[in-house]
Amino acid sequence: METLRHIVVFIHLIGFALLFGAWAVEAVNRRYQVTRLMNWGLLIAGVAGLALAAPWGISYDLNYAKIGTKLVVLVIIGAFIGIGSARQRRNEAVPRWMFWAIGILTALNAALAVIWR
Repeated sequence: METLRHIVVFIHLIGFALLFGAWAVEAVNRRYQVTRLMNWGLLIAGVAGLALAAPWGISYDLNYAKIGTKLVVLVIIGAFIGIGSARQRRNEAVPRWMFWAIGILTALNAALAVIWR
């Protein structure tokens, strides 16, 4: 069971890497737009994160405050990506503050996972 949990953690990390990596590519190229790869990264990280929040027969208690905080941050990231995508479909620009917030919140979510025990 622990091996399966590690596989899900790995998939969760892949989702984070897709989301943050796609954002970083756009930031470096100064395009300030939302991409499909960001959507995929968010989806993979979110689904794997929810799977990790389930009690897997582990011998320790889950930190529900941490899980809840990370879920709220994920929902905010998703809202910003959704709003940005909708603006792009209407040929409008994604506000720069929203674009930068996506990257900062993604990094914050990773920091919460690593630092908060």
